[in-house]
Amino acid sequence: MNSTTFDSPLGKLLISENGGKLCGVSYFSGESVESRESRLLIETQMQLKEYFSGERREFDLPLSEEGSDFALAVRREMLAIPYGTTRTYSEIAAAIGKPGAARAVGMACHNNPIAIIVPCHRVIGVGANLVGYAGGVGKKEFLLRLEHAVF
Repeated sequence: MNSTTFDSPLGKLLISENGGKLCGVSYFSGESVESRESRLLIETQMQLKEYFSGERREFDLPLSEEGSDFALAVRREMLAIPYGTTRTYSEIAAAIGKPGAARAVGMACHNNPIAIIVPCHRVIGVGANLVGYAGGVGKKEFLLRLEHAVF
């Protein structure tokens, strides 16, 4: 596994890849990291810079497919949410054929290992409530405002 940190407008991000696939983008908690760059990590940093500067709306990176079938289904639905738009937890649950599983979708979003790139920040509560985000609701709001999302 290779990891590095990236200075974003939201603070440091920890970016990790394994076997040529991106497996982690998380808010850096200050633990010690032995930085080992790779082509994929450099490309990820470049695409994140473009995203934060408003030049990129979609990411084009190979993503890890680790997780339960349910978590992977939720991630696929999150990836299908267009830039600048939102979906509710209930809408995601219905889209994956699990109506009534909004809370489980919320947990899958909370446990999303690839923040920002797999846009769990675009999933909101009923009534456009900005509930739940592993990085904190303030970061979720920042990302939605960056994308000019209506919420």
